Amino acid sequence: MSIKLSIKKTLNQNVVKNYVFFTNEDFKINALDKSAVGKYSDLIKKTINSNDLKNKEFLSFNLNPYQKIILIKIKKDQSPLENEKTGAKFFSYISSNLFYKVSFFEQNIYQIKSNSKNFFDEFILGVKLKSYVFNKYKTKKNDKTLDFDLFIKRNQIKFNKNKRYISLIEGSNFTKDLVSEPGNILHPDEYAQRLKKLKKFGLKITIYDQKKLKKMGMNALLGVGQGSIRGSYLVTMEWKGSKSKNKPVAFVGKGVCFDTGGISLKPAKFMEDMTYDMAGSAVVVGLMKNLALRKAKVNAIGVVGLVENMPGGNAQRPGDIVKSYSGKTIEVLNTDAEGRLVLADALTFTEKKYKPQFIIDLATLTGAIIVSLGSEYAGLFSNNDKLSKQIFDSGKKVDEKVWRMPLHKNYDKLMDSKNADMQNINYVGGAGSTTAAQFLQRFILKKTPWAHLDIAGMAFSKYGGALNSGGATGFGVRLLNQLIEDNYE
Repeated sequence: MSIKLSIKKTLNQNVVKNYVFFTNEDFKINALDKSAVGKYSDLIKKTINSNDLKNKEFLSFNLNPYQKIILIKIKKDQSPLENEKTGAKFFSYISSNLFYKVSFFEQNIYQIKSNSKNFFDEFILGVKLKSYVFNKYKTKKNDKTLDFDLFIKRNQIKFNKNKRYISLIEGSNFTKDLVSEPGNILHPDEYAQRLKKLKKFGLKITIYDQKKLKKMGMNALLGVGQGSIRGSYLVTMEWKGSKSKNKPVAFVGKGVCFDTGGISLKPAKFMEDMTYDMAGSAVVVGLMKNLALRKAKVNAIGVVGLVENMPGGNAQRPGDIVKSYSGKTIEVLNTDAEGRLVLADALTFTEKKYKPQFIIDLATLTGAIIVSLGSEYAGLFSNNDKLSKQIFDSGKKVDEKVWRMPLHKNYDKLMDSKNADMQNINYVGGAGSTTAAQFLQRFILKKTPWAHLDIAGMAFSKYGGALNSGGATGFGVRLLNQLIEDNYE
């Protein structure tokens, strides 16, 4: 189901539409647009007075056999996030009731007492985020279009021209598209080609293929993908939106396009969900597209490692030892702890090449984080208190919540190996997410401020959330965009 928002200056009463009005907490409308339904104000008041309004957010009733009035309750001084959530709930309401054509009125919108001057933008953003659907491979599609007409007098509402909101939708939905693609379609070769197309938005794209990676010494990353017939890649995306000589901010994503576990094969049950093991990389890609579209005044780097973890004849074996890009050696005790091997080389490469202000990596890294935090918070691990607080505060603003988890030298010791500099899993047991983060921290060589976001419980939702439908959530794009807006532009 798609959304079409059009801005018009005159109302065609002959077209069957449903009229939408924002009201106060008592479902009272301060003023009605006379060109629309002002003459029905007595009917509206009578209907409101005859309904039990307790706990209701929406109220609808017949204007005539073909048209309805829909009232949306807006609480006094709603926050921007609450405005978005109201929009998301409104989408669920009208789609479940099959109200396909709705009309808004500028005069009514400007009477809303909100904490934000962008009330309607935020409302429509919520609608757009909630309305996402991935039906690319369905032969019979629900091709119903929800027509949102905005009738204006002063021509001051410009949602269609607001780069911030449009780019957030584009970036978030691109992330969702990537995560939703099946593994036979979005394998590393195809993924790298799709990223190349982002050049048209002003991003500088560099693709390092297997030959280049081998020459560079990225053996940890290459080891993960060596059992697949597909290639392995490191792709960098550079956005230069600031003329200042400030160091860039950097984001690194795990892009395991499908994860069988390799020789340490996963159980068959739910293995189909491993198409979204590349969600960390998709967040980085969606963020970079968003920054480019809105012409963000920041210098930013996105780095993604793209591999497929398969149990082929040339697959990495448990017990193999590889030398990483950093020069440190890793004993691979379990080939299903592969994401950290991809990130290890990507992190050191990013720090060495770009010398950024900070590095944030994102990955669907451990099932243990889901045991700890469920699907409410992403796990946050960091070597820097300031960066951690910035991420936490930004997540709170957009309802993409994070919770800081511990790092400690005693956990770090659990990753020491008898045969190499380190091993890729903790065989002692327990603290699976923390020991994974401790492993990653070893590849930050210059004490660069660093944060690791384990989004295993957040990247995909069976049932949907406040601002997303079921399936890929796009978690992280809005959080990191907010982080940049609040602190680095």
